[in-house]
Amino acid sequence: MSLQSLTEQIKTIVGTDSGLDASVKFVTDEGVIVIDAKQVPNVVSNEDAPADCTLEISTSDALDMLSGSLNPMMAYMNGKLKIDGDMGVAMKIAQTFGG
Repeated sequence: MSLQSLTEQIKTIVGTDSGLDASVKFVTDEGVIVIDAKQVPNVVSNEDAPADCTLEISTSDALDMLSGSLNPMMAYMNGKLKIDGDMGVAMKIAQTFGG
C-alpha cells in the first residue's frame, strides 16, 4: 500500500461535502495528505499546506485505521497517532473515518 492508495481512500471517505468545515493534514512516512473541507467540494491533495489540525501517523497505521482494524483512540494512546492543533477537528475527523 502507498500514499497514493491512502489518498484515494481518504478522497472516497471525505466525498464532496464532509461537513467538517476545517482543514486537516496527515503527515505520514511517505508524504502528506491535506484535506481542505472549508470549501465545497472538499479538496484532498498531497501538496503540503497549513491546517487546523495535523495528524502524524505511518501510512500502514493510517490504512489500518481506515479499514477499522486500528481504533483511532487506541492509536493515539499507544503513540501511533500524534495530534497537533485543534482537538475538536481531530475528533470530527475520527467520526468521519468511523472511529
